[in-house]
Amino acid sequence: MPFAPADSVSLHMDSEGAQEPQYGRLSPVDVIPIASLLPATSPRLGGEDAGHVRALAGSDATLPPIIVHRGTMRVVDGMHRLRAAVLLGRERLPVRFFEGSEQDAFVLAVELNVKHGLPLSTADRAAAAARILRSHPQWSDRAIAAAAGLSARTVCAIRQRTEGAQPQAGSRVGRDGRVRPLSTAAARRQASEFIAEHPAASLREVAAAVGISPGTVRDVRNRLLRGEDPVPPGQRECRESRAAAVHQEGRRPEPRATARTGAAQPTSEDSGELLQMLSRDPSVRLTENGRYLLRLMATHAVPAARRRQLAESVPSHCTPMAAALARHCAAAWLDLAHSLDGKQD
Repeated sequence: MPFAPADSVSLHMDSEGAQEPQYGRLSPVDVIPIASLLPATSPRLGGEDAGHVRALAGSDATLPPIIVHRGTMRVVDGMHRLRAAVLLGRERLPVRFFEGSEQDAFVLAVELNVKHGLPLSTADRAAAAARILRSHPQWSDRAIAAAAGLSARTVCAIRQRTEGAQPQAGSRVGRDGRVRPLSTAAARRQASEFIAEHPAASLREVAAAVGISPGTVRDVRNRLLRGEDPVPPGQRECRESRAAAVHQEGRRPEPRATARTGAAQPTSEDSGELLQMLSRDPSVRLTENGRYLLRLMATHAVPAARRRQLAESVPSHCTPMAAALARHCAAAWLDLAHSLDGKQD
């Protein structure tokens, strides 16, 4: 299990080719005693995977240095690599120090575990999102979703049921670091009214008039051209209720739940991300049945717009048969979902 040499590693590229995190800073590579390190506050609810540790110890692949929070000497990312080094009897190993708060160090740990190595489970990512929401309530749903590997809609639902996750002010910090209003629903409706009264106005003119970005105005205009509501369903159902909750002390709307799990029903966006995560799990994609399941799921993960097109394309005399077959397929998938739920009980 060799580690990359100090002069060849660039986990995050900076001005010399490495990309720094948006918060905090990563140091150049250093080699330190393993005994000086504290174990990570891991986003993995089940802790470390002993099998993965053994696999790393027996691997000939060159591994990147682990990430350590300098202020506490606690591992941020790389506990499996650390355990593998201990298993091999090593006393020192290369690290990069993270310069930032402990809260930001946890965000970095989640981001890195989502992007590489042993995948985090859905439960791991949901729990991590809840923790980030408590430590960074001013961050937008999209910013936290990007860090935790979830959809913004899922993060929004988690925010509603998480104590201390509501922003104190009516604004949020986006992925680009810019501060924006907590909800653009009202501004979107104002934009739709302005467009109706001034159809020749440019995107920038409408944006300046109602206080939103030209990109948002473009989305509003496109929605109006398609005959849709200017406010996306996610904002109507989630962000407006969250904005109202901010102004009601001690009261938060109860999240909608499924009968079995209490989790919000996944959207098409959620399903696509879940399929990608499942496809990256070696225990699924490296087995014949796992690959077969992934192929079936990829075939049936049809976006809503495509489903409408398919329904319109079926001749009227065939709709009863097609509908019956669709119900049969839905029942089969629901039965599989119940079987999977049963394995978690």
